[in-house]
Amino acid sequence: MLSCGEPSGELYAGALTREIRKLNPKAEVFGLAGGHVASAGGCVTVDYAGLAATGLTEVLSVLPRTWVAYRRLVTAARSSRPDVFVAVDFPEVNFRLGKEMAALGIPVVYYIGPQVWAWRARRLQTMKRFVNRALVIFPFEERLYRKAGIPVRFVGHPLLDLATPMQGRDTFRREHCLDLTAPTVAILPGSRPNELRLILPDLVDAAVRIAKRIPAVQFVVARAPNLDDALFEPLVELGRNTTRPTCLVESQTDSVLVASDVVLTASGTATIQTAIHERPMVVVYRLSPLTYWLGRRFVKVDAFGMVNLVAGEKIVPEFLQEGFTPTVVAAATARFIEDSQYHAETREKLRAVNQSLGGLGASERAAKEVLEVAYGGEC
Repeated sequence: MLSCGEPSGELYAGALTREIRKLNPKAEVFGLAGGHVASAGGCVTVDYAGLAATGLTEVLSVLPRTWVAYRRLVTAARSSRPDVFVAVDFPEVNFRLGKEMAALGIPVVYYIGPQVWAWRARRLQTMKRFVNRALVIFPFEERLYRKAGIPVRFVGHPLLDLATPMQGRDTFRREHCLDLTAPTVAILPGSRPNELRLILPDLVDAAVRIAKRIPAVQFVVARAPNLDDALFEPLVELGRNTTRPTCLVESQTDSVLVASDVVLTASGTATIQTAIHERPMVVVYRLSPLTYWLGRRFVKVDAFGMVNLVAGEKIVPEFLQEGFTPTVVAAATARFIEDSQYHAETREKLRAVNQSLGGLGASERAAKEVLEVAYGGEC
């Protein structure tokens, strides 16, 4: 049984399901999931769609649906008695589910744990009480879990296997009526509705400023699945203020990245995906004022962009909350386009990040660990 509650986690859960079933064709996989798990041969007991939210206040809006999903999953676990429960990120629900599974005598594997290195490190002590094995995807996480007394394996980042573009750079540009030689900026505004509402309008404003400074520039927007069209209405303003049409493409983020020269991205998994393709980026994020005020006192890292955290230094510019303004984002993006040496140096640093992520085969390594726990193997 597995549980994942947002798009990137469900993508990884799908890859994990596929590898588990390769290693053991008789394995049955079910739980809180979506299309990736279903296409890999798993059963979606509860669809995760609509449960994802970021921020302390935003999570409150999805609590009723989350509670219903939780109760259905507990009922399913009690009736089917899975050999192992795999929690994929999503600590808001998976901590509670993990405790419930442990009480039922079901071993728990936590795959892609919460960001304890950034805030609320004491969650490691909570995890220690119900997690049989943690599978982490960043090299620096292994030491933290081991120090807390949690059996842990660094399996590498699954995106290294999954970040495969459907089309090459020139093919994508031709198909989407983009100029083959014009500077191209990709916009990745996030995968959750509340992210787009808070982030996309200012990214559009920044893009308009970039176009005024660099008239030849063109934009392509990566759209995550299952998002309402109304969330992308700010793009109308971009179309009015650029000489080239803006391209909106759904579910082809890797192709969008390959076709781009610079990326404007919301903080999160997308920054690692962008780093894998070695594309210089400007990272932004914004929470509701109340969520930011409540959470900032607990955050203990200097950088919030995942790519900068992995690098151990700020190799790409990042702008958070009030610091995220169209003016500074436009200037940082334009520098990548206008300064070829700066662009090349940043790509070299991103290549080093890429090489630190564990190499290909992360999902297969994770699947072997899950099956080992399911069959009673020792760490």
